[in-house]
Amino acid sequence: MQTELLLDAKATLGEGPAWDAKTQTLYWLDILEKRVYADTQILAQLDEFIGCLAPRKNGNLLLGTRFSFADLTPDSAQLTVLATLNELPTNRMNDGKCDPAGRFIAGTMDMNEKDPHGALYSFDGNQVTRLLDGVTISNGLAWSVDHKTFYYIDTPTREVKAFDYDLATGQIANPRAAIRIPESLGWPDGMTSDTDGNLWIALWGGAQVTKWNPNTGKLLEQIPVPALQSSACVFGGRDMNELYVTSARVGMSDADLKKYPLSGGLFKIVTGVTGMPTFEFG
Repeated sequence: MQTELLLDAKATLGEGPAWDAKTQTLYWLDILEKRVYADTQILAQLDEFIGCLAPRKNGNLLLGTRFSFADLTPDSAQLTVLATLNELPTNRMNDGKCDPAGRFIAGTMDMNEKDPHGALYSFDGNQVTRLLDGVTISNGLAWSVDHKTFYYIDTPTREVKAFDYDLATGQIANPRAAIRIPESLGWPDGMTSDTDGNLWIALWGGAQVTKWNPNTGKLLEQIPVPALQSSACVFGGRDMNELYVTSARVGMSDADLKKYPLSGGLFKIVTGVTGMPTFEFG
């Protein structure tokens, strides 16, 4: 599998890719620069951090801003807050995506990346439910093909946890470790899944995307990415076989930037599998 550069964006913290199948559009973010991208163009420049997003059934986008869930109208870049979180001032929203029923699941993180003061939330459009406490860097999320298992990453744990998922209520239960990431590979960051039931994980500091079997915990494939801080991935394209990968430049040394000059870029990998869809909000 070859990794193709789509945009040398030099994003400070490229993250949060989501594929809108209706419009065949890839949305993604530069969290620290407060930007929303549509494919290779800047869609909106906002005044606060955006940690994650999802397409809405009405054609708008749902954003997880620093402390809230908000609606973004793409044409006008108008932002309307729908719900506010009660969070520590040292926290911010990080990764999130919709579950198969249309709820938005998103978590927060300690911006110093040290203290377990973050949480994982579920938002159904009316009510915000707290699913987990004691999170340090809330990150990758994915569901199994039958929607009965939810996979979740709190990056410093180097684990992918599996939970029983009740699609009717959005509740999680029975946490267990599905995958353990060796230190030599990097830190587990954003995650997506394919229709074979495998998980694809971007490895921060590892310059790669990896494919895992969550039933056995086995590493199946490693795909190099010419960006040290590979941050997140999502499947898209007409045949849902293209893996889009974001990356970041934040915190990199001059030596690292010289070695990985395309860090902060947006990449595409044509795979031999079909990815799970990006679920819509609502």
